[in-house]
Amino acid sequence: MSNIESVLNETRVFPPPEAMVKQANVSGMAAYKAMCDEAERDFEGFWARLARENLLWSKPFTKTLDESGAPFYKWFHDGELNASYNCLDRHLKTQPDKVAIIFEADDGKVTKVTYKELYHRVCQFANGLKSLGIKQGERVLVYMPMSIEAVVAMQACARIGATHSVVFGGFSAKSLQERIIDAGAIAVICADGQFRGGKEIPLKPAVDEALAMGGCESIRDVVVYKRSGSPVAMNAPRDKWWHDVTQGQAQDCEPTWVNAEHPLFILYTSGSTGKPKGVQHSTGGFLLQAMLTMKWVFDYKPTDVFWCTADVGWVTGHTYIAYGPLAVGATEVVFEGVPTYPDAGRFWKMIQDHKVNVFYTAPTAIRSLIKAGGDLPKKYDLSSLRILGTVGEPINPEAWMWYHETVGGSRCPIVDTWWQTETGGHMITPLPGVTPLVPGSCTLALPGIMAAIVDETGQDVPNGQGGLLVIKRPWPSMIRTIWGDPERYKKSYFPEELGGKLYLAGDGSLRDKETGYFRIVGRIDDVLNVSGHRLGTMEIESALVANSRLVAEAAVVGRPDDMTGEAVVAFVVLKGHRPTGDEAKALAKELRDWVAKEIGPIAKPKEIRFGDNLPKTRSGKIMRRLLRAIARGEEITQDISTLENPAILDQLKQTL
Repeated sequence: MSNIESVLNETRVFPPPEAMVKQANVSGMAAYKAMCDEAERDFEGFWARLARENLLWSKPFTKTLDESGAPFYKWFHDGELNASYNCLDRHLKTQPDKVAIIFEADDGKVTKVTYKELYHRVCQFANGLKSLGIKQGERVLVYMPMSIEAVVAMQACARIGATHSVVFGGFSAKSLQERIIDAGAIAVICADGQFRGGKEIPLKPAVDEALAMGGCESIRDVVVYKRSGSPVAMNAPRDKWWHDVTQGQAQDCEPTWVNAEHPLFILYTSGSTGKPKGVQHSTGGFLLQAMLTMKWVFDYKPTDVFWCTADVGWVTGHTYIAYGPLAVGATEVVFEGVPTYPDAGRFWKMIQDHKVNVFYTAPTAIRSLIKAGGDLPKKYDLSSLRILGTVGEPINPEAWMWYHETVGGSRCPIVDTWWQTETGGHMITPLPGVTPLVPGSCTLALPGIMAAIVDETGQDVPNGQGGLLVIKRPWPSMIRTIWGDPERYKKSYFPEELGGKLYLAGDGSLRDKETGYFRIVGRIDDVLNVSGHRLGTMEIESALVANSRLVAEAAVVGRPDDMTGEAVVAFVVLKGHRPTGDEAKALAKELRDWVAKEIGPIAKPKEIRFGDNLPKTRSGKIMRRLLRAIARGEEITQDISTLENPAILDQLKQTL
């Protein structure tokens, strides 16, 4: 691992536009370096200043960082605040009538709520939750479609000091049951159903099924928001309609002031063992990173319309929908549907209609939109766009160039953000008024984030050499523990092999020799060892997608091989039809030769399989573990109910 080979050689550089530098919140490289120097010189003082300048405290903190229980770090521990107060109440005097959320439903219907209206809705629902006897520190599971109500539910929990655990609306009843049991949740907030791509997807029946599986006796109440209007079973007295819970409730609700370390939320992320990990985040540190990155990375301006296309079921939807934009007082777009319905111009039409200035989406969505209609953005007026962002995985250079030229008109900086559920907010990313951009690189760490690349013993490796991405010092928005499993937290993120003090990100990375820019080359477990050469899967995927004539999307995994240790297996979606027979064999040979030319013979896939699509969750995440099982010819035993397209697995099992 200490010597991952870099096979991509990206030489294109895009300096920040001069006009952007002039007006940016962090303006120019000298300003960025001054902030980094301040953090180096006085680490705690740097974060204390930012916490005092950005957050509203009911009881100011006197101690910034407590490292005595490392790696269980505490930030601003003796201070008290409330996340909902910081997102809503602070704007009531200054901009009560500013639009907080523009909600566009799957069918195109648009609803807008102002800060004052959102405040009243959150307070009414918070009072409703209180009337059910929900108390500070109790866990509430949220299983909602993308909606204003999803944000209201999260904010209302925060307002009364309850800890929310949001489960993505595409997850199965079994996933729900596991999370209810692990979190010890006492209530579920859900909807009768949701709409995606013109189809109604039921939600309440999945909750009923989960609760019937057993082990969920902790659940006292199920609150159901009426979204689809389809009939659902209501089990009295446990089940209650949202509108009944809020009816007659006061429109104001005194916030519950909590310790800065109070768990704001638990968010479950898949673990390598298959058992989901409950990532626990604090209130103060998480909120600080959410605000700072809105200002630094998205260069937030009071006139901006901000749109993050993530689902609230993922961390991106927590930080950059439910909390960050509201804390800085932004107007944001919340979207219920999918990017390809009613056609592949949906995103571009919404940017045009709502005059979106900052657009944040995933490379998977970008690649699927290229496949669905690479010239479509040109039919829409995207001149309002100022900044583009990507999140979720490294973006391959070809997709980056299309995003830059076709969507951004070659004028919008792309912030390619590296971060994780566990980090709470952006960690390594370009800043639009600072960083010369290199396609496929997340560039430099934010001020105060001490990122480095080390070998298996925890020693720094020189620039140009690959290794393990680590963070050397704690930061405010970091994971606090794995809920109910502190030992797993220590083993997973602060392994003894690295000395127990470095945060292990689980990603392989390298830094450019000249610029020091970081480039993520894939998960550590996505590093292939082919004939003694260690290759990042992302680089082989990028090489395949660089064949823009043929390839729309590719995913690469390894399988054991007697000759080479590991063999490269590529799953490829072509721009045209899915080939079979001799045509498939000829195209596979063409693509193998292409990779050999782009990277070198060592990276040639031993096997290429073609599909109409790749196995993805409904949020667009490629399920690589399923691909690994298929490549190895193993039986698929894990839950596939979260897949958008389970039938695709049979297609991908077919060898040439």
